Amino acid sequence: MLGLKSIKSKIVAFAIMATLIPSVGLGLLSFRQNEAQISDNVTLELRALTNYASREIELWIDKRVHEVYVTSSSSAVIDGLSAIYRPAPDASGRDPRALAHYLRSVQEKLETILELTVVNAAGQVVASSMETTASVTLPQDWPQNSLTEGLVIEPAHWDKQYATATVSIAIPVLSYDNMLMGALVAVLDLRALQPELKSPTRSPPGEVLLLDPEGRILVSSQADAEKLKKLDASLLQSLLAQPGESAVFQGVTRPEVIGVADVSGELAITILAERDRQAVYGDWIDLRNMFLALVGALVLLMAAVAFQMGRSIVVPLKRLIRAADRIADGDLDVRLSATRNDELGHLTQVFDQMADRLRRNHAEIMAVNEAMQQQNQVLATLSITDSLTSLYNRSKLDTILTDELARFKRTQRQFSLLMLDIDYFKTLNDSYGHITGDEILVAVARILLQSIRSIDYAARYGGDEFIIVLVETSAGLAFKTAERIRSQVENMRYSVNGSTINVTVSIGILQCRPDDMTPTSLLARADHALYEAKGAGRNRAHRAH
Repeated sequence: MLGLKSIKSKIVAFAIMATLIPSVGLGLLSFRQNEAQISDNVTLELRALTNYASREIELWIDKRVHEVYVTSSSSAVIDGLSAIYRPAPDASGRDPRALAHYLRSVQEKLETILELTVVNAAGQVVASSMETTASVTLPQDWPQNSLTEGLVIEPAHWDKQYATATVSIAIPVLSYDNMLMGALVAVLDLRALQPELKSPTRSPPGEVLLLDPEGRILVSSQADAEKLKKLDASLLQSLLAQPGESAVFQGVTRPEVIGVADVSGELAITILAERDRQAVYGDWIDLRNMFLALVGALVLLMAAVAFQMGRSIVVPLKRLIRAADRIADGDLDVRLSATRNDELGHLTQVFDQMADRLRRNHAEIMAVNEAMQQQNQVLATLSITDSLTSLYNRSKLDTILTDELARFKRTQRQFSLLMLDIDYFKTLNDSYGHITGDEILVAVARILLQSIRSIDYAARYGGDEFIIVLVETSAGLAFKTAERIRSQVENMRYSVNGSTINVTVSIGILQCRPDDMTPTSLLARADHALYEAKGAGRNRAHRAH
């Protein structure tokens, strides 16, 4: 029986502790998923809040437009504008001076309206409820260009005159016979929107901010929000680039918020819904920190236990390691004595048996090693050689061209390239069979090897195409070599089943240039020269220009 303090029991104990690591990982993954779920829920709530605010803004604007429309169609406004064309008043209701009094009386009844102004068709002020009027620029083709029967809504902005955010709307005033006489302009107080932006019962949690194009707060669902406080312009553009997507940023009312932005089609302003990130993730952060503290304590405990386990295992293993190092250095006369009645003791005995077997089989191992080295050399040769023609293969060709280009850049010693293929090889294959085709490829390859120097290279580029690299050779000398190869191939005869086959080759020739940067550019030029040779009638060599 093994001792109680066996390595097996220690490994089991370590395995039990190791199972805690996946548990911790799953716990952290669960927290991450919870965080993602919270983020998704908050995003959905903020989207719902922006949609709620957008609908309320549309309803609010529709109500205001209706109020102004009713006022614009009143007889007092129509008669007041008519008085412009008839300066002598024929009735009190048509006196233009009475129009301003009428506008003031209407404004006092409508709390959301700060100013009512009547302008003629040219945009000139006729009468107003205020001494200083807001400016409204009417489109040149107003009101024919509008789908809302001439309704013009100026973008919401901060009005210094009224010290509040305002939006101006203009509605055309028509005569009794439906002729355009002017417009009624109403300046609306956006502060009236504040209670409409968020409902304590119907809208999701969060705060709503209405921002102008510069990022300044115009209206907020928070009563104490600072007006004209500005959101960073780049942040605002980032939020508007992904409408409906949440982002975490430094808010204008809180240090860190989660926000979603959208654009109101009615007022051309940005609706920003936000929630305090600390409030959203507060409980989650506390639970996460508690979990991380527990994990830290568990890791320290595991480290202490593992340290003690390691000491009991490492000391005897060091003896085995030192003995193994001696064997690795070639000293096979190593003897160890087993002093423990456990797995390490058994391992020591096995180690001694292994050393004995190594000593007996050393000569055999060396013989096998030598045979493997020889086989590796054969494999190395096969890896760069085409199996059919015994020429270099495509991979080796790329290496050769890369080396030659590098040497050319260093020494400026030129080299030339021949690209050739067998004319009508596909027809030969189809007519006489692939075996005959292979024999022709081997014969052509043999001619190539016999036609080049020992410092040159011949490779099979693919199919019936071959590449020859002529080292330190000009295009003129390369042309002579190409002609010699072409002539030898043409003069050879191949007999198959009583038939004589004539074989010819087309050859493209190029000389390297300083602008040749890669093997691909060289091969492209050579391919073009080969194409020219074929186009000129085949069975010829053509030099690239």
